[in-house]
Amino acid sequence: MPTRYDADRPRQLNETERSYRYYRNAVERHWDPHEVDLAADREAITELDDMALEQLKVSLAKFGAGEQSVTEDLSPLAVVLDGIEDQLFITTQLYEEAKHTDFFDRYWRTVIHPEDEARGRDRSSPVDPRWFDVDYNELFDRNEAAMSRLLTDDSPDNRARAYCHYHLVIEGILAQTGYYGLTKVWSPEISQLPDLPGLVEGITLIRQDEGRHVGFGMAKLRKLVLEQGVDPALLSETVTELVALVRGTLAPPEDQPTEPVLEENELTEYAVRKHTERMQQITDASAEIPEVDQLTALEG
Repeated sequence: MPTRYDADRPRQLNETERSYRYYRNAVERHWDPHEVDLAADREAITELDDMALEQLKVSLAKFGAGEQSVTEDLSPLAVVLDGIEDQLFITTQLYEEAKHTDFFDRYWRTVIHPEDEARGRDRSSPVDPRWFDVDYNELFDRNEAAMSRLLTDDSPDNRARAYCHYHLVIEGILAQTGYYGLTKVWSPEISQLPDLPGLVEGITLIRQDEGRHVGFGMAKLRKLVLEQGVDPALLSETVTELVALVRGTLAPPEDQPTEPVLEENELTEYAVRKHTERMQQITDASAEIPEVDQLTALEG
């Protein structure tokens, strides 16, 4: 008999557990980042002037580096989690974060590099430090520290901090806000820019994955607050501090020479709204965590 087998369980897996249902959702909605058609994006990007291309690179670099960072930083949670259903889910999340990293790297190689060469320039790098501002770096450094702390001090409070950093802020607020902006800018809604359908399709697929990730983290936080005595103020203080870094990351550069295609405060207001929604859904005993598709809906 395997040493970790729980003989008191009537079945090996509990199909009613949220983690198991998220695991099955991941299996059923599998996608391959190399099957997203980027041909139309490769043609459309030629219409961008140099500044618009530079702004697109900043967004792609930040998302690509962010996905790589969360891929690397999730492992401590996989080590400390109990329960086979949670372990099943975390294996899918690690796999999906890796796919997201692969998508943005492929987009850079397939769309950005050929355009660099067509304009007579050296190939740009998605990991060039110039793409990343101080607030961005600080946000991901703090996430790494919060997750790593679980390996030496796996307390309920530290688990709450880790979920706040990773699932609630980086995935539930920063990523969702950024994807909202990218989808709005590079779809037909913004007429002065060309459509990038491959980018929008990839983002849509990534968002469906992150709905599960955010829901898992919210459910764990809700349990920590309602069943294990974690003070809701700890969540509020942690997230509020991190949202300030999110705002700094989303703010346009002061020396930006062109008019932004979104209203100046639209992204930061969207981020704050998401923060308010998440906290209410976690701490209010009468509230319910939305279904996966609702968690990643761009509006409402």
